[in-house]
Amino acid sequence: MPADPLHRAGNPQRSMTSPPSPGPGGSAVEVRRSARRRRTVSAYREGDRTVVLIPARMSEAEEQRWVNVMLDKLAAQESKRVLGDAELFERAERLSEQHFGGRARPASVRWVTNQNTRWGSCTPSEGSIRLSHRLQGMPEYVVDYVLVHELAHLLVPGHGSDFWRLLEAYPRTERARGYLEGVVAADRLPHLPAARDE
Repeated sequence: MPADPLHRAGNPQRSMTSPPSPGPGGSAVEVRRSARRRRTVSAYREGDRTVVLIPARMSEAEEQRWVNVMLDKLAAQESKRVLGDAELFERAERLSEQHFGGRARPASVRWVTNQNTRWGSCTPSEGSIRLSHRLQGMPEYVVDYVLVHELAHLLVPGHGSDFWRLLEAYPRTERARGYLEGVVAADRLPHLPAARDE
């Protein structure tokens, strides 16, 4: 296989391995390979894109795995910052625009502390969406999934096939559902007594 022309002497030491691909919420992910990097991987937000820096020698499979790891890591860091109701409303409007062409128009979106058995709820006749405070601190893509789910209810009230077809617009639906199912399953596990110092 011929040497990568971007890594020959005299040429830049980093390159984009592929055109930016969609990340969570439709934002672009740009992977930059570097011959100087040996083992470390890092990522940061640059405007509306995520840049992931990896060693040039990584295989495509390793690249994809590390992109997913770094996206999750950034999302976890960002989710530690609790969104206020106004930011949550703006986020819902953006998600509606991205996934439903702006057709789902909430009148209000807010956090509530009285929903302990559901992640979110919607009253289509009022256009109100409520998210459980238990979502605070979860990865961004999980919160976005719940918002998209409730936004879809503004267009289709029930959980029939039309509703689930609408949710296909959100690319991380299955992953977010799996995450939430894992949280529910973990809550059902018996809690072990704390270890005592002997």
